[in-house]
Amino acid sequence: MFSWGEDSDFMRIGLDKSTADISCVKWIKLKSKILDLSAGKSAVAFIRNDGSLSIARIQEENGKRFTRKLKPLKLKVKIQALSCGDSHIVLLTKEGRVIMIDSDNSPRTLKISCNRVTQVACGDQHSVALTQDCQVFTWGHNTSGQLGLGLDIPTSMTPEPIKTLSGIPLDQITAGGDQSFALSHSGAVFGWGKNTTGQLGLGDTTNRHGPTQVDCLNLKKTVFISCGEEHTAVLTKGGVVLTFGSGHFGQLGHNTFEDELQPRVVGELWGAKVTQIACGRHHTLAFVQSSNKIYSFGCGEQGQLGNGVNLNQSVPRPVHLPDQINNKLIEHIYAGGNNSFGLCTLGQESEERSSSVRPSDGKVANKVLDEEIIDKWISECDSKSWKKVKKEITQICSSASCLNGSFLDKRCDKHYQTSRGLSGLDFSLVRNAFRKMSKKEDVLAEVETVVQDKLLPALFEEPVGFEGLRIYLVLPELLRVLLKQHRGAHLTEAIAAAILKLHPKKLQVLGDWWMLLKPSVMRKQIGVWKKVLSGILTSGQILRSRDNGVKHLLQVLGHIYRANQQSGKTPNIPDSTFCMEEFQFNPEFLAQDAVLYVQFSKQDVDGMPAVFSRYPFVLNLQSKINFFNINTISTMNHQNNQQYIVKWPLSIAPTYFELRLKRASLIEDTFQQLSQANHSAFKRPLAVYFDEDLKLTNVYTRDFFLHLFDELLAPESEMFMYNDTKTLAWFPAKLRVEEEHYFLFGVLCGLALYNNNIIHLPLPMAFFKKLLGINTSMEDLKEFSPVLAGSLQYILDYPDDDVENMDMTFSVTWDGEEVELDTRETGKLVTSANKKEFVDAYLNYIFNKSVEKVFEEFKRGFFEVCDKDVVEFFQPEELRGVMVGKENYNWETLKQNTVYEGEYSDEHPNIVAFWEVFEELTEDQKKAFLLFLTGCDRVPIMGMDMIRMRVQTLPNSSQKHFPEALTCHSLLLLPLYNSKKTLQTRLIEAVSHNRGFWKD
Repeated sequence: MFSWGEDSDFMRIGLDKSTADISCVKWIKLKSKILDLSAGKSAVAFIRNDGSLSIARIQEENGKRFTRKLKPLKLKVKIQALSCGDSHIVLLTKEGRVIMIDSDNSPRTLKISCNRVTQVACGDQHSVALTQDCQVFTWGHNTSGQLGLGLDIPTSMTPEPIKTLSGIPLDQITAGGDQSFALSHSGAVFGWGKNTTGQLGLGDTTNRHGPTQVDCLNLKKTVFISCGEEHTAVLTKGGVVLTFGSGHFGQLGHNTFEDELQPRVVGELWGAKVTQIACGRHHTLAFVQSSNKIYSFGCGEQGQLGNGVNLNQSVPRPVHLPDQINNKLIEHIYAGGNNSFGLCTLGQESEERSSSVRPSDGKVANKVLDEEIIDKWISECDSKSWKKVKKEITQICSSASCLNGSFLDKRCDKHYQTSRGLSGLDFSLVRNAFRKMSKKEDVLAEVETVVQDKLLPALFEEPVGFEGLRIYLVLPELLRVLLKQHRGAHLTEAIAAAILKLHPKKLQVLGDWWMLLKPSVMRKQIGVWKKVLSGILTSGQILRSRDNGVKHLLQVLGHIYRANQQSGKTPNIPDSTFCMEEFQFNPEFLAQDAVLYVQFSKQDVDGMPAVFSRYPFVLNLQSKINFFNINTISTMNHQNNQQYIVKWPLSIAPTYFELRLKRASLIEDTFQQLSQANHSAFKRPLAVYFDEDLKLTNVYTRDFFLHLFDELLAPESEMFMYNDTKTLAWFPAKLRVEEEHYFLFGVLCGLALYNNNIIHLPLPMAFFKKLLGINTSMEDLKEFSPVLAGSLQYILDYPDDDVENMDMTFSVTWDGEEVELDTRETGKLVTSANKKEFVDAYLNYIFNKSVEKVFEEFKRGFFEVCDKDVVEFFQPEELRGVMVGKENYNWETLKQNTVYEGEYSDEHPNIVAFWEVFEELTEDQKKAFLLFLTGCDRVPIMGMDMIRMRVQTLPNSSQKHFPEALTCHSLLLLPLYNSKKTLQTRLIEAVSHNRGFWKD
């Protein structure tokens, strides 16, 4: 052993057989091996190799300090680690218990936790302990927040846990002066307590009464921390030393005596690959294993720098070690108070040399869940060791810290990058662990019980840092294997509730992590919540369909869904992943849901039941359509009743919004009457009267929309511009009609949807995206203008070095007008540096800037009719299908679903002839028949099943009569023909020229 500093003549304290006093560093030949030591302001304590303890007290007489003779302290237990404070000493026994030694050397055992303690550390007047399950306990004075328990606890002589560190897998605790630190597995550093000189490294001088992450040390791969009275040193895995806090004595090693409020690299040690550090009260030591040298800097007034000069030193310099150490290997260095120490091996070779820590700093292996442990559980499950296995399962699986530190991604030290953008988990390890565990039912059942009864109740809703959140990614993988064995539903609900207890900021971090998962992993985790939710609904548990468990499952899915939507322009996971396609909500249930939806609006209310319509992404398309229709009918009724009432079965209120039109002036009459109407009337059922025909009310509605939209979308109307193929329309950049027309067009589109009518609306997907507030993309331009989209993609893909040679500017032509995409710089050139900016600006102009005013007018009109919140239930492709229909024709289904009335049946000769004729029609003629029958030549989004054709005989008809149709009822009035030929001629003529009220 060798020592230097205050009163370093250890002949007086009885450690040595002989000593050599040939330099400023004293070489001591020990009577027995020293396992660990610690020095405080007024005490030095040693643990000998037999686990016994010796203490030397430093006293002051007549202004001089001296060390009294080392005395053994007789204890009935063996000590494995210790730490000295100002005057008190904390001991750690081999059994993991903590003993407190007061200034009079009186021991007392502290009760800390049912788990064994693995580390202890002392500041001047406070102490810290770390348990095997990574709980941190503190006790002592709290004048500067050094206990980390908050502002309201000035002093606590009873060890109390720091809840904010709950769940974080910790490697080390340390303390010094009035500050404390904890270090996580992944190198996150948390400090609390006194910070008047910046000793917490947080960039300011404000004390902290609870653990705060030292952000400046993120990603630095910190592996060890040491504290002085008002300064701190940290060591990284790469051997770099950073210091911060008080520099009054030069103890930061930055060639200055100034304080540092943030961690700063000790430049003089750069490249030396330091393997150990130790802080005394006002000095610092650093050990370089490769050269067997110790460097010191800071206060040297008591010789604690070991350089023979009692002066302060602000840069690291080698300690003047005695010659006796030349053939010895230094094992450990220690600093405390105004003393410094080192331990050497007895021989030239060391059996196991520490790379960065002392035995007392222990990196005692905290229990983790790995394949080796699981193999042991499985092999011993049926043996007499089962009780011991259950105890170990409880120890590991009841601790969030243990599980959070169990599956780290150590490839290229990736877990050291844990942050908001990285969880640090290796999901292959997680999956393999639980998959292996599932092979033994008893083991899996015990894990399930421990997680449910012990882990979840102990979770803290606002852990400091990020590592405490890993548990919420790990547990769904456990749920997956449980659900495969048809168990774990209640645990799933409990975990959902635990997630929702998280502080909103922590929930946002978890959302970021969800979106960083591989899509395959994310889909499986979504499947966990859906499976339990679907199980509750399909099992007939109607009473449970509104309870908190269901609500929590919906809310978790809601958070994942919103995170997915906000993850970028293109969601990571398709929206269909969230949908419970297999479950069909019945209309009566949805009617109840509609009432709750209005009652609770979109606000979270304590005690509110599960409202499925607040989470439309779980509803399948038919359920969305049903809810929209229920909401529509209820709104129609609400126009006559001040209360929002939904009673099943629904019935439509008798009061209509009426349009009285003339065929010759269809658009003019429609626009005029819409302009003059009270907007609240739009929410009534629509009835169309034509040419003063008062006998019929609603029979003309479908034909009205058919012909009106044909005229509005025709090029002659000049309301829209068209793509090169004239197949798709878009809002013009240059107005050719009044702006109000777009408001009225929006009203008409809203009326069509509101009244359940499919319309002719040849607009691209970009239209439906914008209506739902979803960003457009290059894919949308490809649909509208493939040539232009190809050109823009060509620019993006063009080699960067050649883009400047394209001779292009930000000036483009759109809708016949030249436009500057960058109004700040006329004639701005397109270069390799700004080509993406150019393309993005072009797309933004086409779909947003150029149509901003007219589209806003359209939206204003559309949502005067339809409830915006309910329309947003639909995805863009769904809304397009609901409004415009699809072209997935299945004529056989039409035939199978046809109903025959009166004298007709499926075997009637006229009906048999009709279907033979129908099958011989061309595809276009069949579409024309659909238009003739329903007023629309497209299929409802839910398919041909939604069309139920009824066939009756046409009263008082002859062979000269044509078939007729009532489009609102899909009713075909078919005359009795005496031959197939006649039927064929009359049918083709009818569908070609005879369209509802438009016939001559």
